[in-house]
Amino acid sequence: MQNYGTLYVVATPIGNLGDMTYRAVDILNTVDIIYAEDTRQFKKLSDRYGINTKTSSYNAHASHRTHQKIIEILENSQNIAIVSDAGTPGISDPGSLIISILRNEYPDIKIVPIPGASALTAAVSVSGILGNSFVFCGFAPNKKGRVTFLNESINREVPSVFYESTHRILNMLEWFSKNSPQTKIMLFRELTKMFETINTGTADEHLETIKNNPKQIKGEFTVIIFGSNI
Repeated sequence: MQNYGTLYVVATPIGNLGDMTYRAVDILNTVDIIYAEDTRQFKKLSDRYGINTKTSSYNAHASHRTHQKIIEILENSQNIAIVSDAGTPGISDPGSLIISILRNEYPDIKIVPIPGASALTAAVSVSGILGNSFVFCGFAPNKKGRVTFLNESINREVPSVFYESTHRILNMLEWFSKNSPQTKIMLFRELTKMFETINTGTADEHLETIKNNPKQIKGEFTVIIFGSNI
């Protein structure tokens, strides 16, 4: 039986570098190579924690050749860690494709989660959602399917959680203001960072907050929609 290496899926901080776990640092220091979404971004973390392991790039545009290289390394009994720029790989971040390939084509290769920071769990943990039931929808679509996506979030029996960019948050709030003005919306901005904000209200209330303080539109957002059936 072939002796494969192990793929470690390592969560990294979503903003505050102090949220790195001891186990994650140990793994990143002991694997043979780290595949990072952006090696320059990862260097900030590696410098902070003295991680000197060799790094290579693995992002959403990774080629077939990159996937084959990862497989070859694992076949040679070497261990790999995969990290994204922030949070957990595979959760709306690069990682799910190589994991899917290994699960389907190389079931004997061990894949180990190294849990840690996640904007999803951070937001839900302080949201007050009852019953622990919600739907996570990843990133809201940019154009195609966007209206359908937002309509579905209104009509669910449980809260909808998704990510939205700073460039589209106004568009989202304006849509809710026009189509579902009474919907309760929670906006989590820059979670764990210095200027973290958590606000609850209707779309119009959020728009008023942003109008009075334009800096409230900067950063990445996690959104929770409490639909009309909740």
